[in-house]
Amino acid sequence: MLLISDANILIDMIEGELIEEMFKLPEDYAVPDILYEEELIEQHSDLVEKGLQIMEMNEVTVIEVFKLRQKYRRPGQNDLNTLALAKMEQLPLLTGDGDLRNAAKAENVDLEGTLWLVKRMVEEQLITKQKATEAYEKMREGNRRLPWHLVEKQLNEFN
Repeated sequence: MLLISDANILIDMIEGELIEEMFKLPEDYAVPDILYEEELIEQHSDLVEKGLQIMEMNEVTVIEVFKLRQKYRRPGQNDLNTLALAKMEQLPLLTGDGDLRNAAKAENVDLEGTLWLVKRMVEEQLITKQKATEAYEKMREGNRRLPWHLVEKQLNEFN
């Protein structure tokens, strides 16, 4: 299954030192070409070597971005690019951004996030429950914005 990711999720995985394991999951990940060029290529160009796909924003998707901009003021431009791509390609969206999640829900786009990825890694036995705990600690130390009460709940369910 291909999922469209925002930069937020990828940074969470990098911060938690889980990026290698993320790309070992059976899912594939893509980002819009514009997001990659503007937010990732400079410091994270190695993500393509790991398996990140770059998807071109075609004319239809760009028109969808304009429509979404009229409806939603809060998500940033690259977030709307990501949402438009997920919507037009009918693929799930990976994001932890609250405003983007709200817009995606309103657009009936399937959503997943960092907690789902960590759970998948534990389920696939790519990481231990201990490594998940350590990864979340690194994300917290890196000031990543996660629903920490849900992280605690997830970690308790692992035990």
